[in-house]
Amino acid sequence: MQDIAEQLNAWHAAGRSFAVASVVSVSGSAPRDPGAALAVDTEGEAVGSVSGGCVEGAVYELCQEVLASGEPVLHRFGFSDEDAFAVGLTCGGIIDVFVQRVVPGASDGLDAALAFIRSGQPVALLRAVSGPEPLLGASLAVTGDTHHGTLGRPALEQAAVLQARAMLDSGRTGQFTLTQDGRPCDPSTGTDLVAFFVESHVPAPRMIVFGAIDFAAAVARIGGFLGYHVTVCDARPVFATQRRFPTADQVVVDWPHRYLDAETAAGRIDGRTALCVLTHDAKFDLPLLERALRMPLGFVGAMGSRRTHQERLDRLREAGLTEVELARLRSPIGLDLGARTPEETAVAVAAEITAHRRGGTCLPLSAHGGPIHHDHPIRAEDLPRRIA
Repeated sequence: MQDIAEQLNAWHAAGRSFAVASVVSVSGSAPRDPGAALAVDTEGEAVGSVSGGCVEGAVYELCQEVLASGEPVLHRFGFSDEDAFAVGLTCGGIIDVFVQRVVPGASDGLDAALAFIRSGQPVALLRAVSGPEPLLGASLAVTGDTHHGTLGRPALEQAAVLQARAMLDSGRTGQFTLTQDGRPCDPSTGTDLVAFFVESHVPAPRMIVFGAIDFAAAVARIGGFLGYHVTVCDARPVFATQRRFPTADQVVVDWPHRYLDAETAAGRIDGRTALCVLTHDAKFDLPLLERALRMPLGFVGAMGSRRTHQERLDRLREAGLTEVELARLRSPIGLDLGARTPEETAVAVAAEITAHRRGGTCLPLSAHGGPIHHDHPIRAEDLPRRIA
């Protein structure tokens, strides 16, 4: 929902009701992840997408029905073998879509969640997507220290808030199931259950590009395209300028290791942060990498030749880094795409960051039989024994 939050807030501020359809579960190959949303207001205007086009028309009609009835709906869309023209996902996957009417002022949970999203404050929007009818559609806005809205059942509400807060802490979006008295359970164990969907709305992950060089400009551009909040940092003021890096969210003149220390102390570095070290200068690289490789960052990569890489490893060992810490360094940075230009190199860097984040194999999709969309490494048995 975060990608259409601006429009939803505009409708909400204008007092216009709307129906929002959210992907709450995905099975097999599907074009959009949980959290993708399409919304339709009372005038028929639509924003967003739940499937990249496959079932948008059917979901639009569902939204109109829910706007008229006010009753939430959980609907499953999948591929139809009998009728190739039937409403379904031609990619063969299955998605569950939850459709709910939003009336400004009618739900403390939804109202608060939209306000938090608008302000940029981290919030988990929790909604009951299946279970007893009185609970269906009940919503809570959960932050790090409080929550807004109510489920009307104290034990269930307390357990749901604790679970949603844990998901918010890790930036996760997904489902969990509880019994009606708040106990965790397996969704297949019975019928006296409530399924909740949680959307964690957190600030964009950070990409920090160290080294104000031509390659850095291309990496900054593609980092923004991938949804990162991009900072370019260099100690040389003549190179680190907003004019040279117009697509960066922030350009900082500082020594890289000093900037990293300051951002860490301020709590603006986390396990989703990607560091791209492109300076090619040991006096900048070594103090920076000595710190970065000891931190729980999402990705640490450095540009340079293989000789430069070996020299870096030797110097970092001398500084006391362990082999486990050194193994976290992705260097030379980027996948082997045969890249030569800054733009091609940026694609190679972005591809490695994405593969590392999502558990990709870096193989062509045509070279293995594993899943196309995955968040964990593909099983060994899915990989080819030899690639020609």
